[in-house]
Amino acid sequence: MNIRTASVFAGASLLLLGACASKPEQVADVTPTETVVEEMNTVDTGSVADDSVGQIAQAPALGDRVYFDLNGDALDSDDQTLLRQHALKYTADPSVRILVAGNCDERGTREYNLALGERRAATVKDYLVSLGIAPSRIDTISYGKERPIAAESNEEAWAMNRNGFIQVVSPNS
Repeated sequence: MNIRTASVFAGASLLLLGACASKPEQVADVTPTETVVEEMNTVDTGSVADDSVGQIAQAPALGDRVYFDLNGDALDSDDQTLLRQHALKYTADPSVRILVAGNCDERGTREYNLALGERRAATVKDYLVSLGIAPSRIDTISYGKERPIAAESNEEAWAMNRNGFIQVVSPNS
């Protein structure tokens, strides 16, 4: 395993560990260690495409989920701050396309959760559009309760599963 791969795995591990926290301790607060950042900045990138290297190296520093209250689709100030960071990053590169996935906890019917997930994804998209990202660059999807990130059936897990997930679909399309 080369040092680049090790650095990427370390950054991804930090991101995954942060995703298990409750809403007040969002992934956005998790940053790679100084050693990981130094390694990412000094590794030869000759064998990896430059556009994917930047995307991988930046991923741990910027959270990819906003969290919602029970039956809610409103963004709180922490969520708005995170989305402003995404907007700053992605308005600089108009070739980036974004997928926003709306997710729910396991409670409620499948139909209700699909509709709620759709509203959550639309809320995130609308906020990103209000910050200057063209609507044609953002796709939305609702997974309802079908893709939980926490498997337990308790308040903490349900809070984690009520989210909007922001993902870069293609950096050059």
